[in-house]
Amino acid sequence: MNTRKLGNTQVEVSELGFGGAQIGNVHTPVDDETAAAAIDAAWDEGIRYFDTAPHYGLGLSERRLGAALGSRPRGEFVVSTKVGRLLVPNPAPTGSDLEAGGFAVPDDLVRHLDYSGDGVRRSIEASLRRLGMDRVDIVYVHDPDSPDHLDQAVRESVPALCRLRDEGMVGAVGAGMNYWQPLLRIVQETDADVVMLAGRWTVLDRSGEPLAEECERRKVSVVAAAPFNSGLLSRAWPAGDALWDHGLVPAELLAKARALAAACQEHGNTLPEAAVRFPLRHPSVASVVAGIRTADQARKSAGYFRAKISEEAWAHLDEVATGTLSERRGK
Repeated sequence: MNTRKLGNTQVEVSELGFGGAQIGNVHTPVDDETAAAAIDAAWDEGIRYFDTAPHYGLGLSERRLGAALGSRPRGEFVVSTKVGRLLVPNPAPTGSDLEAGGFAVPDDLVRHLDYSGDGVRRSIEASLRRLGMDRVDIVYVHDPDSPDHLDQAVRESVPALCRLRDEGMVGAVGAGMNYWQPLLRIVQETDADVVMLAGRWTVLDRSGEPLAEECERRKVSVVAAAPFNSGLLSRAWPAGDALWDHGLVPAELLAKARALAAACQEHGNTLPEAAVRFPLRHPSVASVVAGIRTADQARKSAGYFRAKISEEAWAHLDEVATGTLSERRGK
């Protein structure tokens, strides 16, 4: 699988990446063997970029990823994790993190938001212990959504990561979230190398294009996460009860997704193929990170990624999604 360089760094990521939230038991549990098999299958398919975070299963995703990659040559893969949430003992556990955090794991730990420079270092040190690694390649500031957290991310979190990058502790730094506007500010006001944008640069939801354009101008890379928009675009024909942004899909978006699916069928493709291929059409995008839970999902995602989609098909999809022909004619 081809790789692309992040910004002006020496870090190269595979064009398709492994999203680790699923193996952290998001919404429903998966056992250790299934998680390990998913990572092994992704490796067999050529995926060499693996993304995780302390948030995912209160550290479970990091532990599982580290265990599965521990026998692989460290120089042959790239791992990213995130800072902003420190895991601390829960003074009042209920038995499950599902209600509070959305993960089917015991809530013996709780997330403590900390975007300070000291918090950044402590978070990375804890992640390295869970991963069983001596370094991570990419670190993102995770979800600095509120104005106060965004201000602190700009003033403290990203600069602290940049210092660690300059010291050689990490290879590339940036921020990741579901909203493009805060990421635009981070790109404009910090020395970030990369941003991870989830669900806002997809074949259906293209609202993140201003961020992608600014990143191209500034030579900052984009990692496009959640290409299936929480599952809506993961089937050849979107179901009426499909999820979008982790909730039931609104009727108007379901109709547009089905119109995209019909356009794909007209050109001999499927909607999941277009979903995985689309983000890389913008030159700022270095990788598409898809959430993977099982070995079968890993193989399917890789198969979708390898699909060939004609320029005529892309033009048709662009018309359905935006009402205008795209001026960009990439992959």
